[in-house]
Amino acid sequence: MSEKILVVDDEREIADLLEVYLKNENYTVYKFYNGTDALKCVEETEIDLVILDIMLPDIDGFRICQKIREKFYFPVIMLTAKVEDGEKIMGLTIGADDYITKPFNPLEVVARVKTQLRRYQRYNNPAQIQPAEKSEYDIRGLIINKDSHKCFLFGKELQLTPIEFSILWYLCEHQGKVVPSEELFEAVWKEKYLNNNNTVMAHIGRLRKKMNEPAKKPKFIKTVWGVGYEIE
Repeated sequence: MSEKILVVDDEREIADLLEVYLKNENYTVYKFYNGTDALKCVEETEIDLVILDIMLPDIDGFRICQKIREKFYFPVIMLTAKVEDGEKIMGLTIGADDYITKPFNPLEVVARVKTQLRRYQRYNNPAQIQPAEKSEYDIRGLIINKDSHKCFLFGKELQLTPIEFSILWYLCEHQGKVVPSEELFEAVWKEKYLNNNNTVMAHIGRLRKKMNEPAKKPKFIKTVWGVGYEIE
């Protein structure tokens, strides 16, 4: 069964181009030029991944991403013509999994789609994962299980996206060690680290928010400035 990709961009040439490349990879593509129709599609169709432009005529992409994250955890890749870090951090903070700046090579978009879908499918099909030496960590009330892909904090389940789960698992796996941002990025995203510290930082911030961690003195995920992150 082919995965269902939702493409949302008011620039028809871009949306149409992405549709062609994705269909060539045998994906089923749902294409819309506005946010209202896209949100309706998300509610009515079992979508596997969204490619979402930020600048739309009716609802901006940030708001759409927020609405999606209220119910769904499939990957969201955001498109933008701007290159400011602030906008990228905002997108990642509200729940986007990846960020692509226009103009882009359509083949790069397809490659990123494949990467995100592989991660999402592994997350939802833990039986396909080779058993690790250790499948669960219990750290002062934080319980994370790799087989079930569930995480609990003081008995309450945390609703994590696949990337958030992967970040937390990697840090728990290296408990007591400071994990450099570069190492964390390459382990989770499976890409070469190219000044992507803001990406890691945004996702760590989102994780801390879900864990109700105080910004200044977090109990679990600690920042070692200039180096990386640690769970003691």
